[in-house]
Amino acid sequence: MQTGENDQALRKILDMTRLISILLLCMHFYYYGYAVFKNWQVVSPFSDRILSTVYTTGLFATFLKSKLFPLVFLLISLLGAKGRKEEKLEYKTTFYYIISGLFFYIGSYLFLITTLDVETKIIGYMTTTSIGFLMMLSGGTLLSRIIQRKLNHKDIFNKENETFPQEERLIENEYSVNLPARYYLKDKVRQSWINIINPFRALMVLGTPGSGKSYFVIRHVITQHIKKGFSMFVYDFKFDDLSIITYNTWLKNKHLYAVEPKFYIINFDDLSRTHRCNPLDPKSMTDITDATESARTILLGLNREWIKKQGDFFVESPINFLTAIIWYLRQYKDGEFCTLPHVIELMQIDYDSLFTLLRTEKEIEVLINPFVSAYLADVMEQLEGQIASAKISMARLSSAQLYYVLSGNDFTLDINNPLEPKIVCMGNNPQKTQTYGAVLSLYVSRLIKQINQKGKLKSSLIFDEFPTIYLNNMDSLIATARSNKVATCLGIQDFSQLRKDYGRELADVILNITGNIISGQVTGDTAKQLSERFGKIMQDRESLSITSTDTSISRSKQLESAVPASKISSLSSGEFVGVVADNPDCKIELKTFHSEIINDHGTLKKEQEAYLEIAPIRTIDTVIVQRNYLQIKQDIQDIVNSEMERLLNDPTTTYLIIKKTS
Repeated sequence: MQTGENDQALRKILDMTRLISILLLCMHFYYYGYAVFKNWQVVSPFSDRILSTVYTTGLFATFLKSKLFPLVFLLISLLGAKGRKEEKLEYKTTFYYIISGLFFYIGSYLFLITTLDVETKIIGYMTTTSIGFLMMLSGGTLLSRIIQRKLNHKDIFNKENETFPQEERLIENEYSVNLPARYYLKDKVRQSWINIINPFRALMVLGTPGSGKSYFVIRHVITQHIKKGFSMFVYDFKFDDLSIITYNTWLKNKHLYAVEPKFYIINFDDLSRTHRCNPLDPKSMTDITDATESARTILLGLNREWIKKQGDFFVESPINFLTAIIWYLRQYKDGEFCTLPHVIELMQIDYDSLFTLLRTEKEIEVLINPFVSAYLADVMEQLEGQIASAKISMARLSSAQLYYVLSGNDFTLDINNPLEPKIVCMGNNPQKTQTYGAVLSLYVSRLIKQINQKGKLKSSLIFDEFPTIYLNNMDSLIATARSNKVATCLGIQDFSQLRKDYGRELADVILNITGNIISGQVTGDTAKQLSERFGKIMQDRESLSITSTDTSISRSKQLESAVPASKISSLSSGEFVGVVADNPDCKIELKTFHSEIINDHGTLKKEQEAYLEIAPIRTIDTVIVQRNYLQIKQDIQDIVNSEMERLLNDPTTTYLIIKKTS
């Protein structure tokens, strides 16, 4: 045998022991019921000699001793018993047999002390004792058939096996965001910390609606960064959910800054609670490439399907056309009328006047030449295809409310200016995402251009529902902003949403270069990608094999996913998985986490109830808004009239005038 034991010899020894137990019990009956056996004429001189020999050993010295010895030998014989294993057999059944048998075996003595006749006593005693003996024998045999080690059926979802150690230290620095949490390690609950010690490597917060992105993560990024002196931009998709938190945190902590920051808000729905800001501020547009980036951002924001078609003729042509108009207004009178509303109105004038004006600016000649050629050659179908898509898209922004906000100059977008730090909130409206999202995209694009520079203050950019705006250079911001102390937080419901709005290539780049990821419940490909990113851990594996004679249990260890995709798909609200990035001077070995973020709900509720409403900025009425709208239209008309008159009166420029004859 593999164990070095003779299995057949052991079985014979056990059978012999059990036979001795039965013989001792029979001798016990024979000794104490001798009179009855004699009456039945089943005694003989031979059996009497054997009994007298055994008696000399002291076995029958007492009644208890003679009855205990058969029981001892029975127990010895059962120690090595083997039977066919049954998975459904339980200890309760075997103990029922053994305890009942023991009760009968011991309780049979009561027959001997009754007033019945001797023969009845002995028959009852032997019968009851035998029943007890057989029940204990059956129970012991059943006990050997129970599977001694069963698989853990309680942990049917493998929860305990998929737990792993997580960071329990609070690691804090002047830039960090620290979230208290708790997690399971095997069957114990332990306290932990999610330490985002390098937010400049970007933070992506994923989760389906209701998973707790804003309540458990984003609000803490806002409050902790303001307390640590960050300038801040907040894109508030569902205005004013995040803006009210930002505003009240700023009120409590603005005195902690070296230079007290100003709070600004952009909101297109309530003009009394909004500042005015010109995203095409001429001071921030140093060359024509700034105009190109602005044109691309606004048109791709208005036409999301163009994002995947960049480079196509009918995508690049409208962008070039809009670039020319923006740069013309930037150069005209040093940008006095360089605002988005003026751009929209200038696009709408007739082609004769428009092309004449644009030809006066040499820097954009190469951009407008194809349009002028098509116009002069009377290729109107091609021209309309090039220009109409831009004009139609931009016309959607022709609103008195938008014009009012976009044409003012209450503040500039250099939020991390050391001399004038700012905290800016920009609100969207889920019902008007198509329109507002494009304008806000332009704001953010211009803001990023100004803040991603050396020698500025540390700043934090918070984007709730990031895919609802379009930023063409978001990947370069994440890649380069670390050295310029720009922390970026992107809130996304699902990675497929980012792919739909940004295209697969850019979406993949954004995900792959993000250093910190916190994810609530997500499903599908997003869950699979995150599971792969979190890596694998060593897990215990057991397999159970039952044969007719034995049970085999195999145990092994193998690498399995630390957080399977199925687990990410079923996370509860407030439960998050993720990975954090560290610094060269502050290594974090346990970067991956799967924990429940702890919020003090009572304190947060009281804090929220004590929030102050965002104060009105100005008193405004429809008359003022409408007057501003009409003034912008008049400005464009004045520019056209004055420029056309100037060109007509100057013989050296009359050749620029286009007058197409029909």
